[in-house]
Amino acid sequence: MSAEAATGLTVSMKRVCHSYGSKENPKQVLHDIDFDLMPGEVAILTGPSGSGKTTLLTLIGALRSVQEGEAVVLGRRLRELTRAQLVRLRREIGFIFQAHNLFESLTARENVNMAIELTNCDVHERDRRCEAILTRLGLSDRIGYKPNSLSGGERQRVAIARALANRPKLVLADEPTAALDKLSGREVVDILKTLALEEQSSVLIVTHDTRILDLADRIIKLVDGRIVSDTSVKRALLIATSLQRCPIFAQQPIAMLTEFAAFMRRESFDPGEDIIREGEAGDKFYVIESGSVEVLREKTSGDSEVARTTLGPGDFFGEVALLTGAPRNATVIARDRVEAFTLAKEHFHEALQRSKTLEERLRTALYYRS
Repeated sequence: MSAEAATGLTVSMKRVCHSYGSKENPKQVLHDIDFDLMPGEVAILTGPSGSGKTTLLTLIGALRSVQEGEAVVLGRRLRELTRAQLVRLRREIGFIFQAHNLFESLTARENVNMAIELTNCDVHERDRRCEAILTRLGLSDRIGYKPNSLSGGERQRVAIARALANRPKLVLADEPTAALDKLSGREVVDILKTLALEEQSSVLIVTHDTRILDLADRIIKLVDGRIVSDTSVKRALLIATSLQRCPIFAQQPIAMLTEFAAFMRRESFDPGEDIIREGEAGDKFYVIESGSVEVLREKTSGDSEVARTTLGPGDFFGEVALLTGAPRNATVIARDRVEAFTLAKEHFHEALQRSKTLEERLRTALYYRS
């Protein structure tokens, strides 16, 4: 079993590059793609036209050969698979593309049944599953219709039914709502979300449809063949909510807070562990996700007494040294298991430079801080 399979990743891509054209004059369209997808996760892939989104989708779906780097899909390393093994892998993936690719001579039921037949289930189970998914997509009265008798939106829903009929562990969708009205598009993505939750399937959607953003667990942006941001929505929400509790960040626009969220990394600390030590150079800013810390600071009177403060989820620390350039003015110790989001010094200063009001509020807060 591969390491990726053991850790439960549905997709793992490391340093993947891809080019079109001749060897003498290649045009590189993907650059050093690092990308993981977990079971039960719905990820939206966005970016301008020509940024490489469809190329990335087809590489993950084993529809193109991996040229550079490593791609592991459903526990199998794509570059090690034979042609027959690649075909079997594709049958385990639900594909939804802009082109419906339906067989014009077959009814909606027969188009969906073709996918189910590949699983060798009995005819009664096949018919039950086929009717259930077509009905769920609002096509109960169109089951016996051929594609030329269906609207564009109905054909798209048949294609979606075909992709989901086998309850695949990985669904790859390229603009699945493009041909659908608002209500139908929402219903389709709701079904994808339900599949992810109930079957622990992974769903990757290429889309420009902002109406479905609220259903995404992650939003990944691809520009000129590079992943420029990969943000967990829940994590971004948690960080933004925590930062908004802090007076220095409270009035910042959401765009600035999400930039912070995109740069922040999760770190864990054991009970009793020193997170920062007084006198050290400051290199990070911290927001506590869970657990609590004790802040120890010598009193200004110069005696041996130590001021103690306890911080918990949503609290922050470490910004003084980053702003002033002075050494850490306190020691922070984990009281119990602590999960925290950290922002590196260079990203902290980059955010300050972009927002003079943020820096002014930070300085004011530090001035009045006890």
